[in-house]
Amino acid sequence: MPPRFVLVPLSLALLSSAAAAAAAEDDLAVIKRQSQEFSDASASGDAAVLGRLLDDHVVFMNESGETATKHDIVDGAQPPAKGMSNTLVQEGLSVELHGNVAVTSFTDVSTVQFHGQTLHAKYLSTEVWLKEADGWKMISSQTMAAQDDPPAVALPAKTLDEYVGRYQAGDFVYRIERHGDELTGTPDGGKPVALKAELRDVLFTPGQPRTRRIFQRDAAGRVTGFVSRREGHDLVLKRAG
Repeated sequence: MPPRFVLVPLSLALLSSAAAAAAAEDDLAVIKRQSQEFSDASASGDAAVLGRLLDDHVVFMNESGETATKHDIVDGAQPPAKGMSNTLVQEGLSVELHGNVAVTSFTDVSTVQFHGQTLHAKYLSTEVWLKEADGWKMISSQTMAAQDDPPAVALPAKTLDEYVGRYQAGDFVYRIERHGDELTGTPDGGKPVALKAELRDVLFTPGQPRTRRIFQRDAAGRVTGFVSRREGHDLVLKRAG
């Protein structure tokens, strides 16, 4: 009969492994709960919850690219103004545990009620949490706004024809063509892409909401070129034919 003492360390090892797994599951649950709590508190302006979840030395960058301290966030927390409300619901939350550090990524889906109108937006976030003596605290956060295509409008054929032609920036050539009620733009050596009108003289390519093509006209109203504007910076192309 094999000695019974062999089972003791094996049992202890199994218990230790199970305890570690249970602790990891608990940490995951805590991070998921606190992550949504932080989003809720950000939407409602709950300073007490924000202060409880933030580390004193948190490195925080919001969707506008501005950095903020814990003091800035907590003192700046305000409930929505009269006639307004906001909810932030997390989607696609992913949590990676690295010992006492957790890295999360998710999308915050915002629904704002503004004096009878409903606005929607999405924010992409990555956050880092540290398990401290008094629980998990956020030590870093970075958020960017997810950009959507603007609504497209239909323009008269005469207006569409005014954009057709060749445009140049140095030796770079960009061609715009009309196909019925649709426009396409083709860069040097590239493939044609669809161009839609956001409004008269402002075009965009679906799926590329960061860039606008803004057309310029002379005193007689003739198109003389356009600027390709991205994040407020312009690349100027002049009409060449």
